[in-house]
Amino acid sequence: MSSQTPLAADNTAAQPPKNRRGFLLRALVVVLVLAGIGWGLWYFLDGRWYEETDDAYVNGNVVQITPQVPGSVITIGADDGDLVHAGDVLVKLDPADADVALQQAKANLASTVRKVRGLYSTVNGAQADVAARKIAVDKALADYNRRRDLAKSGAISAEELSHAQDALTTAQSSLTAAQQQFQTNKVLVDDTVVSSHPDVQTAAAKLRAAYLDDVRTSIIAPVDGYVAKRSVQLGQRVAPGAPLMAVVPLHEVWIDANFKETQLTQMRIGQPVEIRADVYGGAVTYKGKVQSLGVGTGSAFSLLPAQNATGNWIKIVQRVPVRVFFTDPKQLEEHPLRIGLSTKVDVSLHDQSGSLLAKQAPTQPAFNTDVYQQQLAKADGVIAEIIHANTAGESHDKP
Repeated sequence: MSSQTPLAADNTAAQPPKNRRGFLLRALVVVLVLAGIGWGLWYFLDGRWYEETDDAYVNGNVVQITPQVPGSVITIGADDGDLVHAGDVLVKLDPADADVALQQAKANLASTVRKVRGLYSTVNGAQADVAARKIAVDKALADYNRRRDLAKSGAISAEELSHAQDALTTAQSSLTAAQQQFQTNKVLVDDTVVSSHPDVQTAAAKLRAAYLDDVRTSIIAPVDGYVAKRSVQLGQRVAPGAPLMAVVPLHEVWIDANFKETQLTQMRIGQPVEIRADVYGGAVTYKGKVQSLGVGTGSAFSLLPAQNATGNWIKIVQRVPVRVFFTDPKQLEEHPLRIGLSTKVDVSLHDQSGSLLAKQAPTQPAFNTDVYQQQLAKADGVIAEIIHANTAGESHDKP
């Protein structure tokens, strides 16, 4: 008769067999070993050819809008967050002072043109005076020669001959003085016409400067973008160079990713990059490429660089900024980014054909604007009109 109670028999039956437990342990070990082998193969074949960091932020151009002339603000054309296009008027200054200066410059140019025309007339008059003096000299010389012949025959006295000689000397002196005056006047206009005369050119330059000052009372946007950091107020008296607002072209942003120095061993310019922005929760993956690797660590260019030669030294892994540009502009249009947003970048290191540093200098400007190129075009037209109006249609060539 067995001494085992019914409860003990049930507990013994509930325990799994030892051989089943051993099988599960062996299966677990096999799975772990296979997983380790798989991970090792993945790492050596593909995984080690990627570097990632979440110390990466959106950066871009922050175009400062500053006045070039002093003035009082009478109009503000855009506020924070507004979209503006290149050439749009952002701020307008009171143009009263600039208008007065422009009118003075126009009057000065007109007066100068008339004065230069007077110089040409003076030269023509001096030239005519020289011609008249030459005739007087020829007449006095002929009279002297005639009287000299008469004096030899005793027909006239020596005193009369002396008077003829004095008249010839006087005529020759007057001719010399007239020739010198002619040369003096001629030098002032030699090899010029009215429009190319130095005095007219100087007055025209002053008019251009006044015209530019008048045009610059309207402060325009140099690029397409969004307004930020508006600080200007109506009625404010602003000075040249004072920051009024900024325009940020969000379609030209880039990523500054700060990688550890140990992550740069296989990193090269041109390697493809995947970018995920925290603002979209990683749902959007941007495509990019490595544009450049920084030429120094972040601490090296800080306001107060670390002085490792003093005190107790502790080695800290440094970070180097790597610039990444977006290769698909449409992605930025569909999912715009803002300056300073946090991102995560993943660089594929498979392509090792690129260089560590740029090998060629830029062949064209990295950024440019053409909104200021036409500001002087109308000024030249105004100058031409004033010169034409004050020359009465005359053309003065070299005398």
